[in-house]
Amino acid sequence: MTSALENLSPLEVGERLRNARDTAGFTQAAAAVAVNISRTTLVAIEQGLRPVRLGELRALAKIYNTSINEMLRSEAINVELTPKFRKLFHSQNDPVELAVRSLSDLAKAEIELEGLLGVKRIRNYPPERPILSGDVRAQAEQDALELRQWLGLGSSPITDLTTILEMEMGVRVYVRRLDSRISGLFAYDEVLGACIMLNAAHPKVRRSQTAAHELGHLVSSRREAEILESDQVDSSREERYATAFGIAFLMPVRAVMQKFKEVTLGADKLTRRHVIVLAHAFGVSREAIVRRLEELKLTKPGTWDWFEANGKITDEQAREVLGDLVAPDTQKADAGRPTTLRLALIAGQAWRRELLSEGQLMRMLHVDRVELRKMLDDLELEEGSEADGALLFR
Repeated sequence: MTSALENLSPLEVGERLRNARDTAGFTQAAAAVAVNISRTTLVAIEQGLRPVRLGELRALAKIYNTSINEMLRSEAINVELTPKFRKLFHSQNDPVELAVRSLSDLAKAEIELEGLLGVKRIRNYPPERPILSGDVRAQAEQDALELRQWLGLGSSPITDLTTILEMEMGVRVYVRRLDSRISGLFAYDEVLGACIMLNAAHPKVRRSQTAAHELGHLVSSRREAEILESDQVDSSREERYATAFGIAFLMPVRAVMQKFKEVTLGADKLTRRHVIVLAHAFGVSREAIVRRLEELKLTKPGTWDWFEANGKITDEQAREVLGDLVAPDTQKADAGRPTTLRLALIAGQAWRRELLSEGQLMRMLHVDRVELRKMLDDLELEEGSEADGALLFR
């Protein structure tokens, strides 16, 4: 371990210790008391003004619930997302903080493995559009339309926003099971890039709306970390913008008006079948499409409330109307894994190439040995079953 300390400058060691302390939720004063040193000594260590001693390093690693190896190994990514969200936590170890830790751990592990394997994620982020004075909804509508044109989407409905975010824009998107009160998280870091986490416990259409909301933050205020909660009231201009952006991006005005005309042709009232077909076409909830119709004055104000008061529009009715058009939710199934499918694949590659040991992978992915062995065995089975696979040209 002495060699690891020798390979890093006191400034680098101090920065890693500060990040570990922030992640563990310690103040400098509390950490100093816990390891029996003065606060001024810890400040000097974190600023690189005084080299840390091995005994101090061991004590700090213990209270931060990490290992010296994790903090000092040369491949480690020295980035933490947790401090960006700190002011949004309700209390220590609340569901929000647990979700933030999960997002941070997944993003750090993924970029670290990408670096080891020589994989470079292409970033194709849209230009930033700061929120100006005036009507934020009008700005959001315009910016959403501009982004659609920039991506070459026109006004067509979007069937898979997650794929667009990941494959065309290079955003890191994770679908994990979170507390039901949390819809999604967004964070941006110069090293990790844009990161979004969606709640796998929510229906696919709701996750799509959350993803579009978080995309609004990427466009307008990407430097600020954000947590979208289910009962959240859009009290700030930033949140009102993101909500309006998400609606406009998934349900552009002209496309909604055109599809509404096609679906309701010859009808004198909006029926449950109309709502179900329109919601499916745009990949949004039934409430979202009706609220959009009300906003565009294609149906009377209060239409959704009327449906709610008169028997609702049920999932069973939707299945009867759509039949085989309802596709299985593969992302929800993937969320049952101890880590994401992509992360498992690149971790398996790193292990097969002997770039990381099982112990290092366990700590990186926050899984125990049984979970790791099952993950690696499952990958071997999946790859071994592809008997008709072709060799790649090198």
